[in-house]
Amino acid sequence: MTTDRRQFLKHAGAASAAATALGTRLIADEPAKPAAKKTLKVGFVGVGVKGSSHVGTLLRLEGVDLRAVCDVREIQCKEAQEQAKRLGKKPPAVYARGDRDFERMCAEEDLDLVYTATPWRWHVPVCLAAMAHGKHAATEVPAALTVEECWQLVEAFEKTGKHCSMMENVNYQRDELTIYNMVRRGVLGELVHGVAGYLHDTRHLKMLDHADGLWLGDEHATRNGNLYPTHGFGPLAWYMNINRGDRVDYLVSMSTKARGLDLYAAEHMPVDHPKRKRKYVNGDVNTCLIRTVNGLTITLTHDTDLPRPYSRVNHVQGTKGLVTGFPFQVSLEAGNPHPSWEPGDKHRAKHESALWTRGVALQKALPRIDKDYGPILPGATWAYDPPNELKGGDFLEDYRLVEAHLAGTAPDFDVYDAATWSVIAALSEKSVADRSRPVDCPDFTRGKWKTTPPVVIGGV
Repeated sequence: MTTDRRQFLKHAGAASAAATALGTRLIADEPAKPAAKKTLKVGFVGVGVKGSSHVGTLLRLEGVDLRAVCDVREIQCKEAQEQAKRLGKKPPAVYARGDRDFERMCAEEDLDLVYTATPWRWHVPVCLAAMAHGKHAATEVPAALTVEECWQLVEAFEKTGKHCSMMENVNYQRDELTIYNMVRRGVLGELVHGVAGYLHDTRHLKMLDHADGLWLGDEHATRNGNLYPTHGFGPLAWYMNINRGDRVDYLVSMSTKARGLDLYAAEHMPVDHPKRKRKYVNGDVNTCLIRTVNGLTITLTHDTDLPRPYSRVNHVQGTKGLVTGFPFQVSLEAGNPHPSWEPGDKHRAKHESALWTRGVALQKALPRIDKDYGPILPGATWAYDPPNELKGGDFLEDYRLVEAHLAGTAPDFDVYDAATWSVIAALSEKSVADRSRPVDCPDFTRGKWKTTPPVVIGGV
């Protein structure tokens, strides 16, 4: 074993031991963690398309007591109750008296955690209500839409000591976890650059008269920037130790013209439909260039309004080689005098994440729902398929959240991640509106990034 390898293992072991003792994401002045508990009492806000999937996982995870569900559609809450009954669980209480009934739920229910999968604009109000009433908060992505909202989440955490986690499933996907191990083991050398994004044709979703179509198109009709940055940026933030050894310094952003949604609506929607009449302003392709304090760069793309296959790119480049995704490929300098791509499967066999392997086994062992229930509303799903590339990440994000709160340790994602990863959208909008001039990124950690240790995930 080489000296470099010995030194790496020595430091990695020390970091792992420290993380185990202090919680995976301990901040220097973070409040003391509560003792381990046997049951995590959860309230869930927004049990529609995405929320129903989380509810299905939470109901089947050991140690979770789903106490309450909240949604503007009572029928969705009723289905969550029925699902609990089918699994032999006590049905959760229902809160369905309007847009802000989550505030009553937070005030009245004895909960440890409030989790939300509402439309984006409600994420901050739900999280703030949870923390104000002494509950931890977890939210689907993005956590916030404006710089001010990001600061509100940070300040609420620092005032109450209650965690606020933004749940990014992509960080727990198989390839992303494999690359995480490769980075931590020094396979790519010192990181220099990353390329990522959300490249996904979602035009049809924005035109729906139900589910995401009730609100997603509004975002594209009123904003212009990189509106959904976290799927691409989240894994890079782990690889590059953003907020724990480095931080985002500034970005510039540029959007193309907006044509995709207007053309799609003209072709697919009735002449008098509001979604055909309105003008969409978000550029079809937005590109952000991001620079960190330590001199790393990131190219981040948002591309959801044109015909294209799905990709998150997931390109990571270091001094000893690089990896890229879709498909997963690796090119390393060692033993390769003429750089070329090798299939990622060859390297996955060596660097497969133990967390991924454990997660697949755990998900397979979950109790099955005793019968299939089709959608009760268009776009709502209640059937659960065997683990696959997407479902594995979805399961692991919930499993890791529950595991941390039951153990009394800090979750993998902290409020500073939630703010930094989400604020890219707002900063992008500002740069686009100002002829792509640089925009500084706030230091939500107030300097803690200099001393906070890296994320530690099992399998390194």
